[in-house]
Amino acid sequence: MKVAMIGHKVVPSRRGGIENVLTTLCPILVEMGLDVTCYNRSSDKVENEYVGTVQNKMYKGVKIKNAWTLNVRGFAAMIASFTAAIEASFRKYDVIHFHAEGPCAALWIPKLFGKKCVATVHGLDWQREKWGKGFASKYIKFGEKTLARYADEVIVLSQAAYDYFKETYGRETTIIHNGISRPQRKEAQLISQKFGLQKDEYISVVSRLTAEKGIHYLIDAYTKIETDKKLVIAGDTSDTDDYVRMLKEKAAGNPNIIFTGFVSGDTLSEIYSNAYMNVLPSDLEGMSLCLLESLAYGNALLCSDIPENTAVAEDRAMYFKKGDVDDLADKLRMMCDNRAIVEKLREGVDEFILSKYNWHDVAKLTCRLYEK
Repeated sequence: MKVAMIGHKVVPSRRGGIENVLTTLCPILVEMGLDVTCYNRSSDKVENEYVGTVQNKMYKGVKIKNAWTLNVRGFAAMIASFTAAIEASFRKYDVIHFHAEGPCAALWIPKLFGKKCVATVHGLDWQREKWGKGFASKYIKFGEKTLARYADEVIVLSQAAYDYFKETYGRETTIIHNGISRPQRKEAQLISQKFGLQKDEYISVVSRLTAEKGIHYLIDAYTKIETDKKLVIAGDTSDTDDYVRMLKEKAAGNPNIIFTGFVSGDTLSEIYSNAYMNVLPSDLEGMSLCLLESLAYGNALLCSDIPENTAVAEDRAMYFKKGDVDDLADKLRMMCDNRAIVEKLREGVDEFILSKYNWHDVAKLTCRLYEK
């Protein structure tokens, strides 16, 4: 079976949740006998971690093609999804798999050519604050309506998204959660050299720096408490330069708030491995890979009480009321001042999450959907 993947920036990559999913999932699908092609945006390049892993336009058996686009903020994804959809329509793919709502605006093109199309909704992207209420948000909402009407199968990541499509469009969807692989824990070496960080001396958040991720709540809450723990913010802009500027203004003058920028590979692994606790203060999620990674590394996790978080972590995390800075500050203070709470949350949480979410199970369910 031949499958084309459309809608991501670049594979292999950790630049975003979709890229992380496809970088992990696609090689497993290849191992299971599928012929998989990923259409990368021509404007994006693989980060240093993956340089040299793509040989002869192939990554771990996954074929790599470029979808032509312009490197223009707000338009690169739209143009790439259309050029990829047109190119794929003329190829002998059995299934064309679109990822994210915006790229699904082009899903009708392969449908005109009689192709079978699957859409994965990684989140209700039109709700993301960075797109505002103008053209971008309306375009993404158009992509949502297109996939709801024309996709042969729709994959969602949570019960909340399943309910949304059922209630809004009367559309049946299939829930296939993200997975997680067992990580390798690493001692603090690179992060000590680069950022002066040692084990258990910092609170970390790993995230794209966009408003719906709630990093501004975390900075405000952190400045309300007295602690010797540093706050490490690992991530970078995602077409959100103004928001990132605002975050850095909030943190100005506090040497204990550290912005690492985008990190991956051993540096990211060290941040997860040595954190006292992780925080996920999001207002909006599909199914957070950062949440899965935090627990897989055996970390104590404090996160917002949105259903997409509570359904995954269950009683193995501490929760605060979404958007409530005072409640977040209270929970931060409690966990910083009481190591026993942190140790209790760490206990067995890695095995809990690894047994619950597995990439090979995700691949099997995805193959079954393709065959259907």
